[in-house]
Amino acid sequence: MDGGPSTLFLSMGLIPDIANQRDISTGWRKTFYSILACGWQGTDRQWRNFSMAYLLLAGLATPLVLSVHSVVSWDFAMAQLPGWHSTIFAPYFVAGAIFSGVAMVLTLLIPMRWIMGLEDLITPWHLDNLAKVILLTSLIVSYAYVVESFMTWYSQDPIEMMTFHMRYFGPWGWMYWVMVLCNCVIPLLLFSPRIRVNLRALWVITIFVNIGMWFERFVIIAGSLTANFEPSQWAGYRPSLTEIMITVGSFAWFLGLFSLFSRFLPIISMTELKEGIVWLRKALKMDRAKAA
Repeated sequence: MDGGPSTLFLSMGLIPDIANQRDISTGWRKTFYSILACGWQGTDRQWRNFSMAYLLLAGLATPLVLSVHSVVSWDFAMAQLPGWHSTIFAPYFVAGAIFSGVAMVLTLLIPMRWIMGLEDLITPWHLDNLAKVILLTSLIVSYAYVVESFMTWYSQDPIEMMTFHMRYFGPWGWMYWVMVLCNCVIPLLLFSPRIRVNLRALWVITIFVNIGMWFERFVIIAGSLTANFEPSQWAGYRPSLTEIMITVGSFAWFLGLFSLFSRFLPIISMTELKEGIVWLRKALKMDRAKAA
């Protein structure tokens, strides 16, 4: 649902950098970059239109994230199935999407920063702020877990309570507690400023977050479907070989496409870096003027 606008936002932001790559390439690469550059020449009119369109797309992206994950959560909440029929799913899913998304960004960013020598471009300041976002969204997700459990107890609905009891202490109870450990407990280490800028510790924490969020999806979907209103419909779930291979293949596709993107397209926006340098210089001049 949000793939089209997200792809448009990404590809549009790359146009000036792709044009720079086009100007220094030869052969098939020049043809490839010329197509992606969309005739960019860097004129004043193109820059004005680019800045306005990029700003509008950036403004569209924020409500898009909220609406997409809210609609997905309501697909669950509209069902009568125990464990799904909850109004907290909308903010819960939005926070979880940001939580897992930023963690995945850091999981990929930290080794890439070291392999490609991007230490001067991706600084500890960037890592520290991304870690703070993970910490904040982890606290929101933890709050959602607590509220979800409290509302189940407060409602005293026997079917709902049975479902959550099986979620905590049933055959897959260990998955739930691994989820809590990875999503709620381990991210608390990010309260320490030293850990937020420690690359190895931060990378390990993001790995745990990714594992925890995968278990969360499994617990919500498979765990809730295990027990229904009718005991005759209760059944366990065992993934088939086909499902396992689809999951492994999705990881392989992602890593393959990400590697190709990193190989042939700019992974750092030089345009935005130059704009940041301009604003940094202005800020430094203002600080010097105030000091004088």
